[in-house]
Amino acid sequence: MKGLAVLSRRPRVSNSKMPNHTVILYHFYVSPVSRSALLLIRALGIKHTVEIINLLAKEQMNPEFIKMNPLHTVPVLNDGGFIIYDSHVIMKYLVNEYGKDDSLYPTNPKKAALVDQRLFFSATYLFARFITFYTPTLFFGSPPDEENRAKLNEALQFLNKFLEGQKWVAGDNMTIADFSIIPMMASMEASGSFDLASFSNVWSWYQRTKSAMEGFGYEEVCQTGADAFGSIYKSKLK
Repeated sequence: MKGLAVLSRRPRVSNSKMPNHTVILYHFYVSPVSRSALLLIRALGIKHTVEIINLLAKEQMNPEFIKMNPLHTVPVLNDGGFIIYDSHVIMKYLVNEYGKDDSLYPTNPKKAALVDQRLFFSATYLFARFITFYTPTLFFGSPPDEENRAKLNEALQFLNKFLEGQKWVAGDNMTIADFSIIPMMASMEASGSFDLASFSNVWSWYQRTKSAMEGFGYEEVCQTGADAFGSIYKSKLK
């Protein structure tokens, strides 16, 4: 594999559940869902390395990578030989396995159900529509499709409704649902294709969440990738 980059971090608090080994995240910084997983790894303080899989160069189609993930998507986590993919599954696993408590993914069934509900919204509505809108331009240089823009705009309206009267996407505190969604918001803002400020609840949450995530590398992990996403997208529009 190409592009190994070491981003090891020590836990910020004592946590007896931390692994003695180094986990590996196969990652592409332009991908919002890949950034979600890396942000959480940083937040949990898990010792890790990052191996870059350049989707634009089609490195995800390398036979070695497909052996790990037949769906050839990022992120992929290798935790001492245990390999899983899909950012939502990775995040739930990491909190269950290594979280010092259950604040980021609750053990209470009702609270967990709310987080799951938002994760499924993120995967099946928000990210699905995000990909449908942006992929034709990013990979093929096609002009933006206005029908697909309208569908993604509708998903933002749903998110705005979810955030009505609350600070976080799924409950009274930050959870992996917030990690799941914020890289998409950062990418959309960087692309200049949506006015997030017009969704008042989303915009307030976005600013609050960015601030809350500063301590574990929001700028390095998320904003840098979002800026790259926006730059590539804008270049394809020309």
